[in-house]
Amino acid sequence: MDTETIANTYIDLWNETDEAQRQAMLRRSWSAEVAYRDPLMHAKGRTELSGLVAGIQAQFPEFRFRRAGASDSSGDCVRFSWEMGPEGGEAPIAGTDVIELDHSGAIARVIGFLDRLPEGEQA
Repeated sequence: MDTETIANTYIDLWNETDEAQRQAMLRRSWSAEVAYRDPLMHAKGRTELSGLVAGIQAQFPEFRFRRAGASDSSGDCVRFSWEMGPEGGEAPIAGTDVIELDHSGAIARVIGFLDRLPEGEQA
């Protein structure tokens, strides 16, 4: 298991603004029944997850996701941290996510934790 590739695949999805490209990425690397949950939102399946991504992009149009540190693994799970903010600027939002892979190596479940939010926001 290449944890860096898996974490980068995840980040790339959240930064992809073209719906057709995002759907292709989901078909390539994500389970059809993928489950996503963090303190603020959840999705079940590729279509709902793509909608979540589009919603975050609409809410924060100038922000991009980026990795924050190295990834690691335990069994079929990968953990890594990320930040979200303007390209080249300070990131007011940060989190740590755990990805569970299915038997084929596809991303099957994501559990997200929000480590930093803008002042006044709560998870």
